[in-house]
Amino acid sequence: MAKNLVLTLVAHQGYIRHEDGKAYALQNDILFGSISQVYLPLLNMFHRLEDDGVDFKLVMALSPSLCSLLDDSLIKAQFVEWLEKRVAFGESEIKRLADEPELLENAEKCLQKAQKDLSDFTQTYSQNLLKEFAYFAEKGNLELLATCGTYAFLPHYGDMTEILNAQVETGLYSHRHFFGSNPDGFYLPFMGYTPGIEKVLRSYGFRYTIVDIRSMLFSEKLPENGIFSPVRCDLDSNKTLSQASLALFCQDSDTPEDILGEEGFASNSVYKNQGKDVAFELSNEQLEESGFIEDGNARIPSYYRYWNKDDDGVYDAEAARLQAEKDAVSFLESKKVKLDEAEKCMAESTIKSPMIQCVIEAKTLGQEWAEGIDWLESIIRKAPEKDIELSTLAPLVGNPFVLQKITPYPGAAQGNSYGEDLLDSTNGWMIRYTRKMCERMVDLSDRFPNETGLKVRLLNLGAKELMIAQSGEWAKMIHDGFFPEYATMRFKESIKAFMVVFDALGSNSVSTEWLTKLEKEHLIFPWMNFRIFSPKK
Repeated sequence: MAKNLVLTLVAHQGYIRHEDGKAYALQNDILFGSISQVYLPLLNMFHRLEDDGVDFKLVMALSPSLCSLLDDSLIKAQFVEWLEKRVAFGESEIKRLADEPELLENAEKCLQKAQKDLSDFTQTYSQNLLKEFAYFAEKGNLELLATCGTYAFLPHYGDMTEILNAQVETGLYSHRHFFGSNPDGFYLPFMGYTPGIEKVLRSYGFRYTIVDIRSMLFSEKLPENGIFSPVRCDLDSNKTLSQASLALFCQDSDTPEDILGEEGFASNSVYKNQGKDVAFELSNEQLEESGFIEDGNARIPSYYRYWNKDDDGVYDAEAARLQAEKDAVSFLESKKVKLDEAEKCMAESTIKSPMIQCVIEAKTLGQEWAEGIDWLESIIRKAPEKDIELSTLAPLVGNPFVLQKITPYPGAAQGNSYGEDLLDSTNGWMIRYTRKMCERMVDLSDRFPNETGLKVRLLNLGAKELMIAQSGEWAKMIHDGFFPEYATMRFKESIKAFMVVFDALGSNSVSTEWLTKLEKEHLIFPWMNFRIFSPKK
C-alpha cells in the first residue's frame, strides 16, 4: 500500500502597502524579502523539477492579502527598485572585499542572486508570480487551498456567523479572481478551529480543511487511525449537511520542531546565519558611501550574508547544500518510520494507506532557513527512494461517507495550541474594537441593503477596513515584538477609518476627497460588496 506524505506550504502576508516606499522601507522588506528568498526560489524549483520530468505534488495556501500585493503594480515597481538597490550594493561590496577572498566569494554569490532575482522577476516571470503558481496548479503539481480574506483568527468570531461567512466568502472569491478555479480545500488561519466553522465551510462548497493535532485527538470519539487518515465532522444536528460533512486532515505536530526546534535541521552550524546581515555590520559612513542608505535613514537588510551559524565562521554554500540533502533524507526516514508503524495499526481499518500531513510556513523555507528550498527539493526528489509517495489532499479524501465521524475539539496551531498569543496582555485590547466593528457592519448591511452611489462606496470601504483590522497579523506582530508600533498604528488607522464611515452614514455627509484617497491607498478586494455581511436568509 502507498505511504503518502503531504507537504503543505502556508504563505501569508499582512496588507502592508505604502506609496512612500522610503518611509516604510523596513515594513516593505517583510514582503520583498519573502519574494526574493521564498517565492522566486520556489518557482525556480518548480521549473527545475518540471525540466527534469519530476512529477511533484505539493499543497499551498496563498492568502488573499498576499495575492493582492503580488498583483499590485505599485508593489511590483517598488520590488524592482528594491532589487536594483541590492544589485548596486553588491557591486560596491565586490570592490570593498577585493582583498578578502572568502568573503568576496560569498559577496559574488549574493550579487548573482540579486541579479538573477531581477532577471527572473522582470523577464522570466514578467512580474506575474501568481500566473506561475496557477500554471503549476493547472498541471496538477500544486493543490491551492483557499483561506480567509484577511487571515483572521476565526475562533474570535465563532459566535458571529455573518463574520465567518464574510471572511470565508471573501477568501473564496479572491481565489476565483486570482486563480480562476473553485478550490475543494480551505486552510483555517493558524488552524484555528471552533465548533460551527465546519457548517460555514460546507455551505460554501469546501470539502476539507486541516486542524491542529489536539482538535482531532481531544475529540470525544478518538480517531481510530489517529492522525494517519482523514476523518469527518459529525453534523448530525443539521440533517441537511450531515450527508456531506467536512473532511478533516491533521497536521504532523513534529514537523515544526524537526525544522526550527533547538536541535532542528535549521540550527545546524553549517547553514547561513540569517541574523547577521552586512548592512548591520558596516558603519553608517560605509553604507552611505555605497549608496545603500541615505543620511539619517534607518538601516534595512541587504541580504548580503557571508557567515554561517558557527559564530563568525565563513559560509560555505556547497557544504550547506550537502547538509540540506542529508537533512532531507533524515526527514524522510523519520516520516517513513511513522508511516510503517501506522500501516501495521491500520491493518483492520477500512482505510489501508497511511498518510502524514506536514504543514510548513513558507517563510521558514528561505527567510528563516536560507537552505530550506534546497531541503524541500531534495525531499521531493528522494521521496520515491524511501517508498514514500508525495500527494495532495483531494485524492486522499476518497469517498467521504466511509470516513469516521468525530466532533473536533476547539484548538489552533498557535500559542500553546489555543491561539493564546493572539489574545493576551499585549494585544487583548484589540478584540473589543473589531467585535464592535463587526456588530456595526452587520447592522449597516441590514439597514442599507439597496443603497447606490456614494453610500455604497462608503459601505464597501467600511467592509474592507473591518477586514483589514481583523487580520491576525497585527496581533501576532505585537505579541512577537516584530514592528509592534507599526502594527498598532496600522490597526488603529483601520478603526478610525471605519468610525468615519459609520458616522458619515449616520449624518448623511462625507468628504469625497477623503473617501477617494483611502480607496486608492487600500486597493485590496476591489470587488468588495458590503452585502457579504448581511445575515443569510
